[in-house]
Amino acid sequence: MKLTDKTIGFGLTGSHCTFAEVMPVIQGLVDAGANIVPIVSYNVQNTDTRFGNADDWQNQLKQITGNSLITSIVDAEPIGPKNLLDLMVIAPATGNSISKLANAITDTPVLMAAKAHLRNLKPVIIAVSTNDGLGLNSVNIAKLLSTKNIYFVPFGQDAPVKKPNSLVARIELLQETCEMALENKQLQPVIIEKYKYN
Repeated sequence: MKLTDKTIGFGLTGSHCTFAEVMPVIQGLVDAGANIVPIVSYNVQNTDTRFGNADDWQNQLKQITGNSLITSIVDAEPIGPKNLLDLMVIAPATGNSISKLANAITDTPVLMAAKAHLRNLKPVIIAVSTNDGLGLNSVNIAKLLSTKNIYFVPFGQDAPVKKPNSLVARIELLQETCEMALENKQLQPVIIEKYKYN
């Protein structure tokens, strides 16, 4: 199913090292004809890192999408009762956000958006980016993998020697994952090789 005229909530959480990979993917969704509603966690709003300044990333989001950012739980809550979205994406989805989503904790705009959207029995797409995906967070990922209306961008170990517990989504597969999710299907295979190593 194509994304033309679909409204996608795009939530960013604080895996700052992946933002540079995510922005072109958002542009690709816009180019595919989707209306992107950007939603940012408090960490994204307020944290400057060596990967860029918070204000610069937010301005880039506004420029790419042409929309204002949802930056509060109050502003995210109407997504449910007003049935505003066709899809909800969380990319990157940190281990912190994954653990909260899996355990029904709603304390950021992105998590509220996901909760509100799920009440309408519509797809939420997760693009995991966490250093403890095969550690303490593995149980939360497993819970979400088996939860109705939640779909994963295929993911794998990004640095199995230096960071054996780290999992990262292959972000270039996000658009295809969204298209499949609109048909209530999970893009397969889910667990793939992220990078090739000698």
